[in-house]
Amino acid sequence: MNENYPTIPYIGYKEDCTKVPRTFPAQHQDLQPGLEYKMTPLPIYENPNYIASKKLEGKVAIISGGDSGIGRAVSVLFAKEGANVVISYLNEHRDANYTKQLIEGLGRKCLLIPGDLRDENLSKYIAETTMKTFGKIDILVNNCGVQFPQDSILNISSQQLKDTFETNIYTFFYLTKAVLPYLKENSSIINTTSITAFDGKKNLIDYSATKGAITVFTKSLALSLADSKIRVNAVAPGPIWTPLIPASFTKEQVEIFGTETPLKRAGQPFELAPAYLYLASDDSRYVTGQIIHVNGGTIVWNIGYFGCVDAKHSLELFWDK
Repeated sequence: MNENYPTIPYIGYKEDCTKVPRTFPAQHQDLQPGLEYKMTPLPIYENPNYIASKKLEGKVAIISGGDSGIGRAVSVLFAKEGANVVISYLNEHRDANYTKQLIEGLGRKCLLIPGDLRDENLSKYIAETTMKTFGKIDILVNNCGVQFPQDSILNISSQQLKDTFETNIYTFFYLTKAVLPYLKENSSIINTTSITAFDGKKNLIDYSATKGAITVFTKSLALSLADSKIRVNAVAPGPIWTPLIPASFTKEQVEIFGTETPLKRAGQPFELAPAYLYLASDDSRYVTGQIIHVNGGTIVWNIGYFGCVDAKHSLELFWDK
């Protein structure tokens, strides 16, 4: 080891006291992925000023994790736009039944299917049951996920690593494979990734790795299904007020959740739902393999992808000139 490496040391330290807004009351839930009805305040799942325009009239959508959080907001907006919704969820029955009531109150049908998607057979059951009930599948939203913050990679047990990957990415493979044989031209697959896939997160190493996998899964699957005219895209949320937050973080962390964004607040689930609607509707017929960022103003640069994938083509364009 070279002890003589040249450097300029710190000349000292100064105290910098800053005032940080408290965004939510301190709270914590002990079970993943969390229960929405126990949260204070409750997440906002719909925009009361929204005017629907039948963008999904007659469509059928399967949404994993559709009982609460982002999934609930997407389920309700899809129903407002005319879709019948199948919701896959783990065991949050109270949240799921409330979401079903909301959808049925909009004059649409909702099918609830509880169970652990880590069992590949459940995905097959969901696809088959949807076909028996509605006779078609037009939209798949892969949205389920868990996260277990750890201060060091040394604290991530092999069991936690297994649970995180099996829940966050294996299930996307399972459900996509089960649904794909029933999808027709102009169908849409939408995956929920995360800003952590692009910026990383030092206390969410395994979670961020799964979100990176989802991002590349989205791009690769889009290329694979392009000839079939089946679109595959993703939404990358920033900090959003969902049950996963009090189920993941400490009370102290929840109090200031979202303040690290340029807009200095967490997003609400209803603020993401229109991105999913765009990707599900005919408005996005010319869009596939793309990621929509809804993150409170954090600037995301896909430099890694540019350098590894697109640099050759970009240089060729310059050379042609």
